[in-house]
Amino acid sequence: MRRSGAQIVFGCASVLLSYPDADFTEDLAAVADALSRLPKSPTRTRLGDVRRWLAEMSAIEAAASYVDTFDLHRRRSLHLTYYRHGDTRERGMALTALVDVYRVAGVRVVPGELPDFLPALLELAVVTPAGAAVLGEHRVALDALHDDLKKVANPYAKVLSAVTDTLGAPSHADREALRRYRLNGPPSERVGLEPFAPPEALGQGITVR
Repeated sequence: MRRSGAQIVFGCASVLLSYPDADFTEDLAAVADALSRLPKSPTRTRLGDVRRWLAEMSAIEAAASYVDTFDLHRRRSLHLTYYRHGDTRERGMALTALVDVYRVAGVRVVPGELPDFLPALLELAVVTPAGAAVLGEHRVALDALHDDLKKVANPYAKVLSAVTDTLGAPSHADREALRRYRLNGPPSERVGLEPFAPPEALGQGITVR
């Protein structure tokens, strides 16, 4: 099935924002092939820049850069519900709702990542409009992550730009919510020693078949 331009962008962004594993070189080659099917545009250029930046590193170097970028900074989390809910009970409910979105879309949920993991949501957006809708609902998280990456001149910011450009301009409500996030950050209320997500949402990820 031929993919639309938006699907290609989401698919390439998913690969570029995923942890570099044993298939790192092959994945980057697949991104290059996919980008060749897009018309010339700032979005294609941004994704191509990041692909080339990663290709200049070994898999070990790329993995170290990835960990330093996303795993060591809470405000650069790739788990989108964190930006709106922090570590609160409401986040658990949001994660459960996302699991339902995957199931309705016929996408297999398997042990692994949480369902709000950005690369997984981008893959969902490749196979169903519901995925793009979820990304739109978390526009504030995407813009907040982009801003934090851009602030330190991190090349991954270009991937976020490509995604948000594809989604379109943010709404007035999204801009206001982003302003509040910049001032206050995510909610900090915690729920004691209980996990922030119920068992059906914890330790879940997706595999697109």
